[in-house]
Amino acid sequence: MVANRSILVAMKVATGKVVGGKVILEGVFLEEGSSVTVLANDDDGSFELTREQEGELLLSIAEANCGDAIPADEVLAKLARRHG
Repeated sequence: MVANRSILVAMKVATGKVVGGKVILEGVFLEEGSSVTVLANDDDGSFELTREQEGELLLSIAEANCGDAIPADEVLAKLARRHG
């Protein structure tokens, strides 16, 4: 069974482009000093994981394959109720 885990905090999602070595966002303002995480397409589409991350990923895949997962529409509905 999936444990009740919640580490969500208020976040913004934005897209942008790298121009002159800086990420230029489209349609969103972030305060100076905001912490951000950037996900970018990789030319070869690969990524590297630590052994711990790989173990977590494999466990999550196994749980999902056994039906031990929460459907996306249920998660989104729950988030919508919490955050209006």
